[in-house]
Amino acid sequence: MKYSTSVSSSRRKSRKAHFSAHSEARRKLMSANLSKELQARHGVRSMPIRKDDEVVITRGMYKTREGKVTACFRKKFVVHVERITREKANGATVNVGIPASSLSITKLKMDKDRKAALDRKNRNKKGSDVEMTNVD
Repeated sequence: MKYSTSVSSSRRKSRKAHFSAHSEARRKLMSANLSKELQARHGVRSMPIRKDDEVVITRGMYKTREGKVTACFRKKFVVHVERITREKANGATVNVGIPASSLSITKLKMDKDRKAALDRKNRNKKGSDVEMTNVD
């Protein structure tokens, strides 16, 4: 059942929107869940992933492996994690691209913008109950 009349439920249109999304929209699409400890501490479930975050892989061949994010490729929708490599046929080693949805963030790289984003997201969750109590 369709809930919102302003959003299309067409598979074709949602795939087109996903794959032709601009860089800032892709940042949001490349979000990963926070670990249970971080969720409890910050009151936020997920965050867009970035370089220097520490992650654990939750799905796929490299499940349970941990490491630091070395690169985020928004164009390819993948993240490179340190020590997650494979060997090519010619003997060269290459980083393996991991989808952001297959990761869980265990340690955030904090800066003022990230802290502001966490506060903003957390305030929205806690503040919505308070604001609605005053409404008749």
